[in-house]
Amino acid sequence: QVQLVESGGGLVQPGGSLRLSCSASDRLSGYVMGWFRQAPGKEREFVAAITWSGATTYYSDSVKGRFTISRDNAKNTMYLQMTSLKPEDTAVYYCAADRSVAAVTSGRFGSWGQGTQVTVSS
Repeated sequence: QVQLVESGGGLVQPGGSLRLSCSASDRLSGYVMGWFRQAPGKEREFVAAITWSGATTYYSDSVKGRFTISRDNAKNTMYLQMTSLKPEDTAVYYCAADRSVAAVTSGRFGSWGQGTQVTVSS
């Protein structure tokens, strides 16, 4: 398994933008990567995912058109650019990695980060 560390969370006003990063301890080539989030009192939910080449991306309906997932395998890093943020985007955001693309639909990623808090509030 690969060790993952998220960064870039913080407090932002509604309508604002934020970019999250997920750094890995090892090469990410061959790994499908994903972002999930968990709001207080709610279950963890899928946000976005990207295949190892970056050629295919997946988004939840709630963030489609506002969030963009990307990765830089040379830097062992994945990103989540978030724009037009809403209060309902407030959550702890987690990055995840797995060698199987089936993880995108199952949500069963083998490696997880510790999470970074994103708060959208005026």
